[in-house]
Amino acid sequence: MALDFNSATTRYDPLNALALGQAAKLAYEGEAAIKARAGSWGLEAESISRNHILTGDTQASVLSDADKVIVAFRGTEPKNLQDWMSDAEAILVPGPAGMVHKGFLDAVNLVYPELRKTVARLQNRSQSLWVTGHSLGAALATLFVAKLRFEEDKPVYGLYTFGQPRTGDRAFARAFDQDLQSLMFRFVNNTDVVPRVPPRAGLYSHVGTFLYFDERRRLQADPGFWFRRLDALRSAMSDFRNLEPGAIKDHFMTEYLAGLEKKQPLPD
Repeated sequence: MALDFNSATTRYDPLNALALGQAAKLAYEGEAAIKARAGSWGLEAESISRNHILTGDTQASVLSDADKVIVAFRGTEPKNLQDWMSDAEAILVPGPAGMVHKGFLDAVNLVYPELRKTVARLQNRSQSLWVTGHSLGAALATLFVAKLRFEEDKPVYGLYTFGQPRTGDRAFARAFDQDLQSLMFRFVNNTDVVPRVPPRAGLYSHVGTFLYFDERRRLQADPGFWFRRLDALRSAMSDFRNLEPGAIKDHFMTEYLAGLEKKQPLPD
């Protein structure tokens, strides 16, 4: 069954949000499973993987048809994401349009040349380009788009991310949002703690248009809903590295899909 997708708009579309959430989840699968599922959606699929010396593989899937090309970055399990928050990886280094997380940038740079060539080859009919990712994959998707825009002035129709950690400093956030905020939709689910790291105290800042699923999976656009929810759990989240598995349930992509499946429009 083909994905319901509006490939011609740059505005928020709940059908696109759901489809890109499904693509972000699919990116966790093996190559054969990705090709099989993509085929059932009427899409061709290619996978690109390169090893990162400290934290494992950087993997991305490229799904395409005559109307669109979707790049979906694979995320990581929350316990492995903790390794990315180490002092060695979480330092800020120069990146596209500002200072960004060293580990995230290193990981994107591993696959960028091949991924860029793959996208260029598949966009042989001027298809619209879409990028997505969950968790670590969300941060990598953001930096991939930043490199496309600030280094190559490449058009992107939409960037949808789920459970994204902070990726760059305030200067990066200002430049990114000036160019891309209307095209980027950053989802946070209920008490998901991953968007709280790396901490603001480390000079990190979020990017994009904030969208939040509350405990009833209702879509909200006011960060205050999230802040109040997290304040109630602050003692349980004082140290990201010591979180119990139950405390990160809201980070799982399946939980995001439960909200996306409601196909809610943007809140007024």
